[in-house]
Amino acid sequence: MADAVLDFARLKRTGTAEAVLCASKTPAQIDHILALAAAAGKAMLLTRLDAAAFDQLSAGHRAQLVYDQLSRTAVFGTPLEGALKPGIGIVTAGTSDLAVAGEAARTLLFHGFEAPVIADVGVAGLWRLMERLEEIRDFRVVIAVAGMEGALFSVLAGLIAAPVIAVPSSVGYGVATGGHVALNTALASCAPGLVTVNIDNGFGAACAAIAMMGASEA
Repeated sequence: MADAVLDFARLKRTGTAEAVLCASKTPAQIDHILALAAAAGKAMLLTRLDAAAFDQLSAGHRAQLVYDQLSRTAVFGTPLEGALKPGIGIVTAGTSDLAVAGEAARTLLFHGFEAPVIADVGVAGLWRLMERLEEIRDFRVVIAVAGMEGALFSVLAGLIAAPVIAVPSSVGYGVATGGHVALNTALASCAPGLVTVNIDNGFGAACAAIAMMGASEA
């Protein structure tokens, strides 16, 4: 099987490491990729790895994976070592957004960043956000995850100085089904400087936050 070409130089080149999107890959393909990583002595982050696919991986590889079913992520090998770097926080509108927030958090941890999550502070009860606002203001970059109408993005970006990365989640029903309303809200926000990634893209939001941190330290 020669259909996988891994980019182990990506971390040095871009600041974020090679990761494997497991959706649409067979367990055999994922096993092959993990064998390549093991041969190269590299740690690897796996995303969108559902429980059924995880259960079908080889026993040897499953034993080497730290798997989180909620976020559908797994870590193979030993990620970056040393003290975790502070500065990035994750905020969710509801507990239903925690799967997407978890993907972002696990991506940050893999890259050596702290990943505190402040959950369930959506605008349906604005007092919840206001109670945590000073804590949120301590972060240098904030990842905000929200579904339904996505109102949290504009509200948060209008209250804090740090860059806000909006992650529309597919949480919702009726016209909000699939996260498209939240995505449009983020793209149409009147809060200047709001950055938006694709629906449910916690991984992409984490990579953007890492890039922002790197740029601010350059």
